[in-house]
Amino acid sequence: MIQRYSSVIVFLLCWILRTESFSQNKNGRTTRVRHSPTSSTSITTSTSVQASVDGDSAITERRKFLSNTMGAVVTMAGISAMPNQALAQPTATVSPEPNKYGVASNKRLGGLANKIRNICNTMDEMQRDLMQERWDLVAQYPAQLRSYVPLLTAYTDSAFPSEAPSDWGLRVALRYEVGRYFGCLERLRSAVAKQNLNDAYIAYADMSLHLDRYLKVGGIYTFYDDVIDNEKYFDKYNDALVYSDPIKDPADVRDLVVLCKGPDKGKTGIVIGVYQDGSETCAVKMDRYKGMREIRVVPRSWAAKRLGEQDPDDVFLIPRKAT
Repeated sequence: MIQRYSSVIVFLLCWILRTESFSQNKNGRTTRVRHSPTSSTSITTSTSVQASVDGDSAITERRKFLSNTMGAVVTMAGISAMPNQALAQPTATVSPEPNKYGVASNKRLGGLANKIRNICNTMDEMQRDLMQERWDLVAQYPAQLRSYVPLLTAYTDSAFPSEAPSDWGLRVALRYEVGRYFGCLERLRSAVAKQNLNDAYIAYADMSLHLDRYLKVGGIYTFYDDVIDNEKYFDKYNDALVYSDPIKDPADVRDLVVLCKGPDKGKTGIVIGVYQDGSETCAVKMDRYKGMREIRVVPRSWAAKRLGEQDPDDVFLIPRKAT
């Protein structure tokens, strides 16, 4: 608004100043004093001089006021013409609120965060090809995923750049997860070369777990679930969940499951890995929510097969790119 009318205001002020200047010149000519030997003429002349001085003082004050006003208008017009970036407060001074993991989500790094979330899409495509045992396609993913190392490193150093203990600790935690992620990637590469399906599933499950932890610690998740325990909500509706006995018929990789116990009771997903280290646990990739799929490592007795007709996991609905 200021920028639109500033030129009009400046024009009017210049016109007023010019009018005042013309009036002063005219008054100067009409009040010019001519000395005379008579006393009456001297009195008249003295009165005229005083009136001229008073008129000059008033004009000077008005001119000073108009000059200050015009300077203020020009200054405001210049400010309004400045780019918004020059007027905006630096985002680095804003202290975002921490999420439930104690990490402040940094909105300045939206581009990097979105690119890192796209790694999940690549992981979904690899899950589809791995579970369909397309070894020729799975062999292409390790090189593609390896190319994300600079991206993860750039986000880690940019999101938490200071030497404060909190930032330093988060950088260490994120670098640890990145190291574990690419360590599991090498295990996947080796398993694919040998076409060892069980080892490939375990390596993929560990990759998914470490990437999920990176997203959470780095504040890249699109949502945060504040519910601590879902079991209390099913106390009166325990029969609402329909599933097979997880002890007699344990779920295996590719089975669609519902968590029948634990803090995530009632949530659904797909088993992506069963650990053979004697822990009797499995990795479950939860169904998509707000674009994200959490990874949970739970006892096999908590992951029960869903009964009845079920839609396939959404990774199998991803169209395969033409080669």
